[in-house]
Amino acid sequence: MKADPFVQLRLLDLQALDSALDRLAHKRKTLPALAEIDRRDGLVAARHGDVVLAEATVSDLQRELDKAEADIEQVRVRRARDEDRLGSGAITVPKQLEELQHEVATLSKRQSDLEDAELEVMERMEEAQKSLDGLLGERTDNETARAAAVVERDAGWAEIDAETTRTQAERAAVATEIPADLLALYEKIRAAEGGLGAGPIERGRCGACRLDLMQNEKAEYRAAPVDEVLRHECRRILVRTPESGL
Repeated sequence: MKADPFVQLRLLDLQALDSALDRLAHKRKTLPALAEIDRRDGLVAARHGDVVLAEATVSDLQRELDKAEADIEQVRVRRARDEDRLGSGAITVPKQLEELQHEVATLSKRQSDLEDAELEVMERMEEAQKSLDGLLGERTDNETARAAAVVERDAGWAEIDAETTRTQAERAAVATEIPADLLALYEKIRAAEGGLGAGPIERGRCGACRLDLMQNEKAEYRAAPVDEVLRHECRRILVRTPESGL
């Protein structure tokens, strides 16, 4: 294949732009903020079960407290009613009076027992709520940090995308200067060889694979017409430059 030496040099410019685009694409996928977002998501997910269990525990204890308070109130009302009857002097029959006094004493004991049980539940509730608050605080911290990482990621993406757009426009302009057959060959090699389709000969070395050229290869390239498109054993297109060292 033949191509003007200037066009071959422009092929190196095209390769440089393509390599820049590859680096930008890699940078976009590997921003530190992306790893931080994944890490924070993992921390939240890992604690999700603990949060659900803690919320269920607090909810169960709240129902238990509500029931205890209702039971205490019911006993309190009955006791107050009986004490009012005792204080009214309306009951004069000794047996009835004794029975009522016994009931008041029983209700007092029942109220005391219920209040002790309620206190125990309240203590458990306090511990459960403290545990839940800690988990929710931890989740909030992770969500806040994740939100900050999202902002950082979006800013990074915006900067990379703007640079990518500029580079793509420059690349498109350079590509119009490359003959269709040479451009097609370059694209085919680049796709098969990890993004490198062409490289310069630099001080007797292939600029694509970084291998030193054999003496017979140097002689072959020196003897080749200036418009001949050279290929190295690494399959890439080689471009002669003033620094080739041939």
